[in-house]
Amino acid sequence: MDFYDFFRLDIFDNLAAVSFTSILISLSLAFFIGVFIFWIYTHTYSGVMYSTSFGVSIVALTMISTVIILAVTSNVVLSLGMVGALSIVRFRTAVKDPMDIVFLFWSITTGIVLAAGFIPLALASTVFIGCMLYMFSQRHSITSPYILMIIGSHSEMEKVVVARLKKDVKKAVIKSKTVSPGSIELNFEVRLKDEDTSFIEELNDINGVERVMLVSYNGDYMG
Repeated sequence: MDFYDFFRLDIFDNLAAVSFTSILISLSLAFFIGVFIFWIYTHTYSGVMYSTSFGVSIVALTMISTVIILAVTSNVVLSLGMVGALSIVRFRTAVKDPMDIVFLFWSITTGIVLAAGFIPLALASTVFIGCMLYMFSQRHSITSPYILMIIGSHSEMEKVVVARLKKDVKKAVIKSKTVSPGSIELNFEVRLKDEDTSFIEELNDINGVERVMLVSYNGDYMG
């Protein structure tokens, strides 16, 4: 068979390239591992808005990447065409949480490793990575930052508020101060000593304070 005949292979010649047993085993393992990754995602998610569709896409990506690598490893010509086809794919969806990228790469990598035949590596790495993510997700620190917003009617209450914060919180750093006629707004980054937030009521009772708001802060979203 010369070079020209090699590229004219009949489509039916690829029927036996990948056995049905290999397909069944690879896709089954990809599905169960994808479900495990999905389970880890649901139990370690700490973002603002949970997306069920993203979780389901993790399972689908694991299986899809398995199918792609099975096809690529069975036919050299197909692998060349698939590289060109996949190179034009562009993803427009913005990934806001860095951990979402971790789960995307985890599912895709697992599917590739499975299809390549490294089943022990895929299983061992999945269990190890899953346990690591789950373990670190359970470590909640009581020193998580909060944003404290105080709106008052005069600047004299600022000294009283600062003195009160030094006594009631572990750390308080002023982030911004806005002054307008008859109104002053103070924004503090605070770290609590514990989970007790009863000091908010005490701040609200200070003369000149009109409103107090405490919100959690993770760097991207307040609420």
